[in-house]
Order: sequence, then C-alpha cells, then structure tokens
Amino acid sequence: MKSNRDMRELLPFAFATTLTTVCSSMEIAAEPINGLVLASDLKWEQLNPARGDRSPKAATLWGDRKGAVPTGFLAKFVDGFSSPPHIHNVTYRAVVISGGIHNDDPNAAAMWMPAGSFWTQPKGEVHITAAKGKNNVALVEIDKGPYLVLPVDKTFDSGERPINLDASNIVWVDPPGTSAASNGPKVAYLWGSQQDGQSNGTFIKLPTGFTGKIQSAGSTFRAVVIKGQSQYQVSETEVKRLEPGSYFSSMGSSIHIVSSISEEESILYIHTNGSYEIMSN
Repeated sequence: MKSNRDMRELLPFAFATTLTTVCSSMEIAAEPINGLVLASDLKWEQLNPARGDRSPKAATLWGDRKGAVPTGFLAKFVDGFSSPPHIHNVTYRAVVISGGIHNDDPNAAAMWMPAGSFWTQPKGEVHITAAKGKNNVALVEIDKGPYLVLPVDKTFDSGERPINLDASNIVWVDPPGTSAASNGPKVAYLWGSQQDGQSNGTFIKLPTGFTGKIQSAGSTFRAVVIKGQSQYQVSETEVKRLEPGSYFSSMGSSIHIVSSISEEESILYIHTNGSYEIMSN
C-alpha cells in the first residue's frame, strides 16, 4: 500500500460536533420524509456501458450521476472484478456495504476492505477497483456530477489525497456531552465539519434492540443503511424494514424514528450539513 493512503487524516477528534444522545419518548416526525428507497426496490443499470457485460451495476439512491447535481448510488461488482487503470473527473467518497473491495494505485498491494470500510478517490488520480466475494456492493457519493470514467492519459493532480479506512480501524466514540455507555449508540467521524451549514459524513452505530429517533438540524439529511436491519416509522400506522442499501432523507429540520431489529448492531452512514441528535427511547 502506498504511503499516500494516510489514515492519519481521519483522526476523529479533529472534528467538532454538537451531537448528543438524550433520553426521550418516541415522537412522530414533525415533517414528512422527503425520500425513502428500499433496497428491494432498486433499479440496476450498467455503471460503465463502454465495458458492456463486464461493467459493474449501479442503482441511484438520490440525484443523477449523469447530471451536475449531488448524487448517491450503489455500485455492484461481480466476484473477481478488476478494472483497468482509469481516472474519474470528480472526487467520490465510498462505503463498503458487502463483500470485499480493493481501490488503490495500480501497483499497490491488495487491501480488501470489508463491509463498513470507508474510502475516498480524488478526481484525476489513476487507480484500479477490484472486488472479491459473492455480493460486492458499495455506496458511492459525489458532490456534483456528471460521474465519468476516463483513460489514464487524462490524469491530473487535484491536490487532494486518497484515504482507505478499513472497518477494523474505525474509531467509535460516545457522543460528546454524554457519559460512556458500552451499550449505547456510537458515532464515528469520517469527513467534514459538524458546524451549522457545513457538510459532513459520519457513521452511527445503533445497538441491538435500540428504539428511538434521529433529530436533524441541517437543511439536508441523508442516511444509508450499511449493516444490520433497521425499521423506519413512516407514519403512525406504517413501518418499513430497511435492509443494507436502503436510504431515507429529509429537507429542513426533521425527526426520523428508527429501531435496530437484527441480532447484530445496525450501522448507518449519515450525510448532512449540520448537527443531529440520537434520542434513545
């Protein structure tokens, strides 16, 4: 692995946050949800049509990877997939949902990142992507499209540097302002700033049996299930089961009622532009 994949860039305590966990009775969302996409309803298409049947598959969660808008999509790779060296015209962030993914310089030693791993790929940098496992799926998000695959002769240095963070190196902490609790929700800071109006990405880990809500103060809130199974309360009478790859979102101040129903903890990837609170029931 080359040294430019410096995990020290992800020191979690470099981020300030107002995230807190408090006890509260369950409430119905003050505003309706703006988006709910179940993994079972995803529509898959070729991510790189130029590769034909060898192309990975893609399913859009939000935005349009062919347009000039913020976009999130799932990418699916067959076992043994390995791309030729290439670049992208935009920087992307990604989270492994299942299987094993390797993403690095063409000559780098293999680093198979399992579910719950996080990586970034700067625009203009030559790299390869490979997959190993029966079901290899990753969340990919860009701040602005279109998302293009370009040949290596188009390479350029954007000044950004890539990061590979294996799931085993994720640092989980209690939300600031709360006492340490081995069985309470945990957070992990991945990128950005938790200051009001600033975009940021975090993981939330909900323990088995958790019931409560996530209250967001940002104007945009997006959540993708990475691990485990969650339930999402759409209304007083409707509850949806969320498998990994499912997605929910809102615009403006919002409350999302969730529970962790699997035998293992649930992990959510959160992209917002402000602070949020996890409120245990």
